[in-house]
Amino acid sequence: MEHTPTWLVNSFIYLSAAVIAVPLSKAIGLGSIIGYLAAGIAIGPWGLGLVSNVEDILHFAEFGVVLMLFLVGLELEPKRLWSLRRPIFGWGSAQVLGCTAVLMLAGWAVGVPWKISLVAALGLALSSTAIALQVMGERNLLQTASGQSGFSILLFQDVAAIPILALLPLLGTVLESDEALEHTSKAIEALKIIAVIGGIVLGGRLLMHPLFRWIARSNTPEIFTAASLLLVVGIAGLMQLVGLSMALGAFLAGVLLAESEYRRELETDIEPFKGLLLGLFFIAVGMSIDFGVLMKSPGLMAAVVLAFFTLKIATIYGLTRLMGLPVQERPVLTLLLAQGGEFAFVVFQTAAGAHVFSAETSSLLIGAVAISMLLSPLLLVLVDKLLLPRYANANKPTLEEISEPQSASVIIAGFGRYGQIVVRILSAQGIAATVLDHDVDMIETARLLGSRVFYGDATRLDLLRTAGAESAKILVIAVDSVDQSLAIADLAHEHFPHLKVVARARDVTHWYKLKDRGVTLMERELFESSLRSGRSVLELLGYAHHEARRVTLRFRHHNLALLEKMHPLYKDRGKAIAAIKVGRQQFEDQMAQERAEHEQRTGPPQGWGQ
Repeated sequence: MEHTPTWLVNSFIYLSAAVIAVPLSKAIGLGSIIGYLAAGIAIGPWGLGLVSNVEDILHFAEFGVVLMLFLVGLELEPKRLWSLRRPIFGWGSAQVLGCTAVLMLAGWAVGVPWKISLVAALGLALSSTAIALQVMGERNLLQTASGQSGFSILLFQDVAAIPILALLPLLGTVLESDEALEHTSKAIEALKIIAVIGGIVLGGRLLMHPLFRWIARSNTPEIFTAASLLLVVGIAGLMQLVGLSMALGAFLAGVLLAESEYRRELETDIEPFKGLLLGLFFIAVGMSIDFGVLMKSPGLMAAVVLAFFTLKIATIYGLTRLMGLPVQERPVLTLLLAQGGEFAFVVFQTAAGAHVFSAETSSLLIGAVAISMLLSPLLLVLVDKLLLPRYANANKPTLEEISEPQSASVIIAGFGRYGQIVVRILSAQGIAATVLDHDVDMIETARLLGSRVFYGDATRLDLLRTAGAESAKILVIAVDSVDQSLAIADLAHEHFPHLKVVARARDVTHWYKLKDRGVTLMERELFESSLRSGRSVLELLGYAHHEARRVTLRFRHHNLALLEKMHPLYKDRGKAIAAIKVGRQQFEDQMAQERAEHEQRTGPPQGWGQ
């Protein structure tokens, strides 16, 4: 039997680990990044040991970061990028220099030599572009003030990695003996860098657009995809050849193509590759965590992680205040920038090669960065659950709850899109209603529009009494939350049985639960609009207006009748599904018979049977 290729075995291992770990991680609320990192730890040298060539995989997986920066560049036209020059070089330099200074002073204060403190601080000041942009993309933060600021800082970090790497040989204990030769070499390298960047800019302006236009004319989608990947790979290779960041080069290429008519097609072609390679990158990071160093010096490792995390959080949070970012956006951005970054791996490995510090120190710092990347998504979960709820109303005005007894005959709980329509209909007829809502923004908007809405949670019995529930005739339950809706219905049923309740049902299950509580007047929020859309589709297919209306009304009658019939069975899933299938089949058979009879009388109208 022929030996199975190593790449095939490894591919099977990576995909299996990701398919198992990521859905499990998302199911327990930890997000996809934690799943990838956990998968890497599980299959890496310190887990099951299924994969050993971690460094090779990490270098290959970095291409996922390259593709991500290319796609980010596609969203930024040159004019928009130019408008960000101040935050990029202003706030970006403030973050890198500020964090470097704080971390270096902390290391120097505890007795670490200044060279080691400086290089460690420079590496630890960098953040993970991959994790930060992935999280901001998932949360739709990239278009917010904090997202733009975070992106500017991350972009500056990619630029700053170049001079940081150039500085390391100068700090090493082994220097070139021939200084003149070294200066000449540096000058040649600088010229190469200028030539490559100039070539990319000019090539992007003069060649990329006509090239993609020519390829698109071939009408071969796979070649267009291949050309997209070739562009990114070629530019990344050129940048690496002259010692620049591959991700920075890809970003520059994306910006140059941001005004291209093929921008959306490029995004569509590259997005799947980016997702897979980013996942592989996070898996490789998980595999690269050196638990040997952790077990050898657990106290030191914990101290390094805690110290640099704490100092960076304090520095970056102070920076977000100076930047004037909204209070509720600061914690997430601070945490995303506080973790270590993928460029730190390169910085510390290069520093060890240049003899700035030992290989053991490099392993310790790389381990600290990897652990910070593992902890960051976990801390983000805690921020979401514990911290952000406190910030939610930080800039909102405080409102006093309803305190004066009301006497309107109608009480409306909830002033969202549903409740507003009910209020406007009543108001147009001169009927007053007492409206309750506990969303501060909604109440402020209502007041701007001239509507009077009281601040209060209708699930509280005392507030319902104050709103006049004992003397009112009708209670309209229009809140968004199903749980709150049912709680209000319970209160009305138990304490105010005289109230006639009109309720909004989010779905069929909600409808059944309201009916269990004695509510008889309920409307499913999308049912009527869906019927009207169905009628419009029939008319576009050629049905006469009256015929389309008749069909949808028949469907409405059948659906409501089936809903009533299903109520006693809805808690038994098996019986409910069986009854639904029977009811649907009976309705379809009945409608088919009516169509046949109609055709015998008048002939089939245009559109029937299509």
